Amino acid sequence: MVAFSVLDLAPIPEGSSAGQALANAADLASLADILGYHRYWMAEHHNMPGIASAATAVALAHAANRTETIRIGAGGVMLPNHAPYLIAEQFGTLAALYPGRVDLGIGRAPGSDQVAARAMRRNLAGDDNFPQDVVELMSYFQEPIAGQRLQAVPGAGNEVEFWILGSSTYGAQLAAALGLPYAFASHFAPTYLDDALAVYRSTFRAVNKWEKPRVMIGVNVYAAETDQDARLLFSSHQQAFLNLRRGRPGKLPLPIADLDHHLDPMARAMLADSLAFACVGSPATVRQTLDAILRRTQADEVIVTAQIHDHDARKRSFTLLADIVREMGGLRSAAAANAG
Repeated sequence: MVAFSVLDLAPIPEGSSAGQALANAADLASLADILGYHRYWMAEHHNMPGIASAATAVALAHAANRTETIRIGAGGVMLPNHAPYLIAEQFGTLAALYPGRVDLGIGRAPGSDQVAARAMRRNLAGDDNFPQDVVELMSYFQEPIAGQRLQAVPGAGNEVEFWILGSSTYGAQLAAALGLPYAFASHFAPTYLDDALAVYRSTFRAVNKWEKPRVMIGVNVYAAETDQDARLLFSSHQQAFLNLRRGRPGKLPLPIADLDHHLDPMARAMLADSLAFACVGSPATVRQTLDAILRRTQADEVIVTAQIHDHDARKRSFTLLADIVREMGGLRSAAAANAG
């Protein structure tokens, strides 16, 4: 059975605020819990006027407070920005608040530009300590031993599910070597997906609690009653993506009808390449596209994101998807029954 989860970037639409975006995030987390999605994740980004989840652990606590059973976590925390010990304390605190439900997805990218990286006062010399930092971070969640001088409190002895995030074979190799599940960022960087999954699956070592490899893929899903309505919703994300790539990040734009007619060939090619893993349309269209993606990747889990300007339309998109996924057997049965 393929599990389905939610990745919420807490988008800040044009005309709105970060406070409203975080209120919307809590509302979406509650809906995802009721609908039976497996996880609710937020992601660390900095210096992005259109994303409100920079302080990821704080935002997660706010959203998780509206949930009962869904797993909550980061997808992910960008570890080069932080001392592993501090992340252990933050997610150890979440694990103490929401025991048995906390995930920690760890990424190597900065989630920001160089200006923000300098502002975070991290060493920008380029040394790659990511593997060592991951191992150090994981160690803080182990049961303390007699005489241990440094402990993460909360953290030590708490159960947190670790994931490695990536968009290349680098993260795939590390996840396989550490025996951890692997989440690929195919929702915005699908180029190396097939290579990364092949490397991960062929080199996986069962050295942790996982006996076999587990793959999660990111997919953009924009569902509405008609294909035309869904394409309109998707246009906000497409505009925001182009603005970011052109060095002009901003709030999530209003949707534009027939956006393709306003784009030059280079912009169309950029969107086609980077947002290829998108299911946009009516429920029938989304189901068809999703089936093709699952056949290609054989993923164990799909994490869905949707940058939709109108919050009610975003909730409707996730609700329509839940109907599709329920037919596929990919939602938590108890919560799904409550939703019905």
